[in-house]
Amino acid sequence: MKKYVLALDQGTTSSRAILFDKKGNICFKAQHEFTQIYPHTGWVEHNPMEILFSQLQSVMEVMAESKATAEDIAAIGITNQRETTIVWDKSTGKPIYNAIVWQCRRTADMCEKIKADEELTQYIKDHTGLVVDAYFSATKIKWILDNVDGARELAEKGQLLFGTVETWLIWNLTGGAVHITDYSNASRTMIFDVDKLCWDEYLCEKIGIPMAMLPEAVPSSKVYGTVAKSVMGIEELAGVPISGAIGDQPAALFGQGCFESGQAKNTYGTGCFLLMNTGDKRVESKNNLVTGVAWGIGDKVTYAIEGSAFNAGSVIKWLRDDLQLIPSARRCDELAESVPNSNGVYFVPAFTGLGAPYWDMYARGTIVGLTRGANSAHICRSVLEAIAYQMTDLLEAMKQDSDIQLSELRVDGGASVSDIMMQIQSDMIRTNVNRPKMVETTAIGAAYLAGLATGFWKDTDEIAKIREVDKVFEPQMDIEKREKRYRGWLRAVERSRDWVEH
Repeated sequence: MKKYVLALDQGTTSSRAILFDKKGNICFKAQHEFTQIYPHTGWVEHNPMEILFSQLQSVMEVMAESKATAEDIAAIGITNQRETTIVWDKSTGKPIYNAIVWQCRRTADMCEKIKADEELTQYIKDHTGLVVDAYFSATKIKWILDNVDGARELAEKGQLLFGTVETWLIWNLTGGAVHITDYSNASRTMIFDVDKLCWDEYLCEKIGIPMAMLPEAVPSSKVYGTVAKSVMGIEELAGVPISGAIGDQPAALFGQGCFESGQAKNTYGTGCFLLMNTGDKRVESKNNLVTGVAWGIGDKVTYAIEGSAFNAGSVIKWLRDDLQLIPSARRCDELAESVPNSNGVYFVPAFTGLGAPYWDMYARGTIVGLTRGANSAHICRSVLEAIAYQMTDLLEAMKQDSDIQLSELRVDGGASVSDIMMQIQSDMIRTNVNRPKMVETTAIGAAYLAGLATGFWKDTDEIAKIREVDKVFEPQMDIEKREKRYRGWLRAVERSRDWVEH
């Protein structure tokens, strides 16, 4: 009898392995951080081998601690930081360059050149559902091919493979037998047609990406292959099916049980990611949000509309590690709770530009409204408010795009444990904020998809019943006060825009 599904949650700063049982409980988990590499201003890289080893290490720990065997594990599901780009040699299995991380802005100039061609920009929006930005994988692939000696030639010959992180992990776990990506990850590359569910030949040609290096695009819940005997350290898992793959944000949407059109979730992680299920239809955004495939199960595809803020939890980390203003994230909450408001201080966390709905690569972080009366508590509060304001921007845009009035916002991610921030969020969006007991929604989303493919869970109805609520936050602030604060935020954003000379 199978007891568990193993979820590999490969995030921006750490790799985790979690064993879930049939009731969706976490039975065992392990986590390993890995190095963040910043070669130049605005550049962010990871070592792909370190990603792989940190992930395998986490799996080894979980297996040792749980004393589970391959017999106990029904399936493996993988979820991952999305747009991060890895290119490797298929005969050696060695990456030809570091992974270029989703946050990296090195291809901003390349994106500007694409944007200068209005026809191409419109084509990208119409076919991929995305806006042109350095965030997505396509220009990162091109950069590697243009800047690593001999790379383009090797790619043309079919010697190089591209993948987002789940592709890289699955290729390694199957001993190089399986080169796939799921629809949710493919739809973040800027070269994938999200209606036809295939790579766009015209875009690959225009941007300069040989199609031979692209993985096969497949549904998010399907048996892709099994763990190979040759994978060092996890030999005991040989033969276990790998049957779930999904980008981290749609995984959280799935893990939150947002199976119906109009349901939405926000993940408060390094960045913030707000997704709304739009059913089997793709919504065209008029407000610079992006659309794409949330997941594919069998021949049924579910779409989502999405907005992201690049910096959220990373700002609290900045307060703690770089400014040393607080010793822990908990202290940020305590200081914020000690004052009734931010005393007119607004913080715009545009460290790596602004995401939706602004898409300003040249914006930078700004603090405005400072007076001598401002202290560390006001700064901390303004940081939490900034995270909530960014989400308010996105929800306003989503409502306009979809004509859907939100009944509640489901939340997860590390920073969602902050009661004060969730209350601020509810006040700003004037909607209930619903936090589940299980905040590991990204990992469990991947586990559910893997378990559905192998019959561990029967269907989404069974899964929906598993979700338990921890706390619901209801709006408390009067409308006038809310409007005034939000207006202040919009003014502060304007001050941060287009800061870098270009």
